[in-house]
Amino acid sequence: QLQLVESGGGLVQPGGSLRLSCAGSGLILEHYAIGWFRQAPGKEREGVSCISSSDGSTYYVDSVKGRFTISRDNAKNTVYLQMNSLKPEDTGVSYCAAAWTPSIAIMADEYGHWGQGTQVTVSS
Repeated sequence: QLQLVESGGGLVQPGGSLRLSCAGSGLILEHYAIGWFRQAPGKEREGVSCISSSDGSTYYVDSVKGRFTISRDNAKNTVYLQMNSLKPEDTGVSYCAAAWTPSIAIMADEYGHWGQGTQVTVSS
């Protein structure tokens, strides 16, 4: 009933860009902190970015600062992650997730709703 759907992944060359979308169904995303996570093969799931439900505060893991931008379009009930200057180490399955907090949520355990993931592959 409550569903998050990611889209926008794909294969891109190093230095390229992708924009990921997280669309909500059955939940209003502006009421949740929305986070983006990624998981490379054989590695733990890593928090990449988050946008708060209150004032739009954002968080980025150091490795993506200056390259990624998280944003909301509340009219479309969608959160985006613009990814520029992509590197091979950005490769993995990217997930969006929703946390019931007015603030920033960093830990995966704080998120109660998860999308199915979308594959991001950065390779020549």
